[in-house]
Amino acid sequence: MIPKKQSQTEFIILMASLMSIVALSIDAILPALEAIGISIGTTQSTDNQLLITMIFLGLGFGQLIFGPISDSVGRKPVIYVGFILFVLASILCVLATSVEMMVIGRILQGIGLSAPRTISIAMVRDSFSGDYMAKIMSFIVAIFILVPVVAPALGKLMLDAFGWQSIFISQLIFGAFVMIWLWKRQPETLDPDNKIKLSTALFVNGLKEFMKFKTSIAFTIISGLITGSFMVYLSASQEIFQNQYGLIEEFPYLFAALAISVGFATFLNGTYVVKYGMYAMVKVFMIAFTVIPMLYLLLFYGQPNPNVYILLAFFGLQFFSIGFLFGNLRSLAMQPVGHIAGIGAAINGFVSTIMAVPIATYIGGFVKTTASPLFVGFLICGCCSLLILWILSRITNKSLSLAA
Repeated sequence: MIPKKQSQTEFIILMASLMSIVALSIDAILPALEAIGISIGTTQSTDNQLLITMIFLGLGFGQLIFGPISDSVGRKPVIYVGFILFVLASILCVLATSVEMMVIGRILQGIGLSAPRTISIAMVRDSFSGDYMAKIMSFIVAIFILVPVVAPALGKLMLDAFGWQSIFISQLIFGAFVMIWLWKRQPETLDPDNKIKLSTALFVNGLKEFMKFKTSIAFTIISGLITGSFMVYLSASQEIFQNQYGLIEEFPYLFAALAISVGFATFLNGTYVVKYGMYAMVKVFMIAFTVIPMLYLLLFYGQPNPNVYILLAFFGLQFFSIGFLFGNLRSLAMQPVGHIAGIGAAINGFVSTIMAVPIATYIGGFVKTTASPLFVGFLICGCCSLLILWILSRITNKSLSLAA
């Protein structure tokens, strides 16, 4: 549990801040994608989406490195190493003169940031379990969502005042502040009894242990589907609002408004999840996640984009559903693997991210003249997720019948 010298509130805010370094690195550059593209010589607007999707690629692979190591050497040292790599990668991005150089920098940024992203989740699992862990995760994500709310607006201000390079520099300043806070105030959460000897077989053995739990596998795959569909929005939102609707100046504020819907839902989840349970919440809002795009496509598929307020309403409802899914899906996947929380978080994060990147890249390539392909992606991912939930329930019920 949380040491007496540190309040639960401080723990929640610190964990949210660790995750927020990732969000800041993604969302703050959204208004600057076109300016960055001009600077590094991209020829198509879809090439700029690589600056978003490639950081996720780095996040996915980096977790396989840092997660298992944290089960051996501790959580905090691994976060420090990851941040140092993030600093070097950010310098490479600032100095980039080509799209290839920028993409390499973004991948390395993702690898570095995978440490605070993954280890923060492992630290939560070290300290809490069950529905209460989901409650804590919901409050962490609710605070974390504040960064996507303000990041695009801050990015736009810095872009106009100092150029796109200043956005990367601001990320380093914020990250350094969080690292100092972590060093001064957060005790190590890994129980010495749970330390695993560092060896080449560490990840293989952890993977074998993770694969024993069908619920962890199922909810990790669902996380990948939901993350992938949401990543399409992250990478294509600039294309939709700025290019398709011509809302260049308004884009940061529209993005912020939609992020608030995710944050509000996440906050409500933290209030109700202990009462109703993680699984029930996921089931209800997974259905909502699937029905909303189905309705949109019935009304607008094959037609030009609707009025922007109609689009915002559908996006708002979709992201409200997502707000109830993110924390619960991660908590359900992590619940059985508390004894290997670092490796468990790494495998969960790697699989969900590696699934998400090709989903986002493929679907994002169709978002050129309308937003309909994005809703097609939501619908397909929702249907697949519901199918997995149904299969999992059948397997669980069968197991219970055999046990009886």
